[in-house]
Amino acid sequence: MVEAAHASIEEWVEDYERAWRAAGTEALRELFTEDATYRMSPYEEPAMGIAAIVELWEREREGPDEPFEMRHAIVAVEGDTAVVRVEVQYGGPERLQYRDLWIVRFATDGRCHEFEEWPFWPGQQIAAGM
Repeated sequence: MVEAAHASIEEWVEDYERAWRAAGTEALRELFTEDATYRMSPYEEPAMGIAAIVELWEREREGPDEPFEMRHAIVAVEGDTAVVRVEVQYGGPERLQYRDLWIVRFATDGRCHEFEEWPFWPGQQIAAGM
């Protein structure tokens, strides 16, 4: 049972990356439920619903030709929730890189119902200045 859960989560993450690389946003409906929430940081207000998620993706990505490498590992699975560690290296002149923890809660049909990122990047302050 756990292997099946890992396999379906692995497939979902691969489909997410494929969707990020693809032109348009049609694939998002296969990844997220109509009423899904997408939080880019634990303290950010979430994008609520597929239309808001589409808007967020269009705003945040450069497009299908955006050069990047992505690696991931499933850290934990408990019931309908997975934690995935994701490393992304964007290839532009700035060479942005991120390490994220994704908390992904799935609906019974295998699409994401709640998505929350915990992004980290080099030089990020670890603790709030006091």
